[in-house]
Amino acid sequence: MDKLYDAELRLMEIVWEREPISAKDISIAAAALCDWNKNTTYTVIKRLIEKGVLRREEPGFICHSVLKRDEIQRAETKTLIERLFGGSKQAFFAAFADEALSAGEVAALRALIERAE
Repeated sequence: MDKLYDAELRLMEIVWEREPISAKDISIAAAALCDWNKNTTYTVIKRLIEKGVLRREEPGFICHSVLKRDEIQRAETKTLIERLFGGSKQAFFAAFADEALSAGEVAALRALIERAE
């Protein structure tokens, strides 16, 4: 999967929350949420279709996600870990060691780690 840029991720958030959704309705939502004009929105839609992340259906230029939010989150996280932490998940988690976590967050992380073992 090609890297998704911030504008592409913002548009995908609109799609994931409302799909199936027409390009026109994406444009209306993007204008309200991102202050984008119609041309900007359609350019981003076109790029996402070319990347294979979004598909267009006729009639009505209806858009559907090809990749779900969690698939993109995993891919983007893997890229981040590779780029900033040399591929080390341990180093990635250690970066958050100084952050204050609630008891619920600690319990959820512990459960994730135990499930992965």
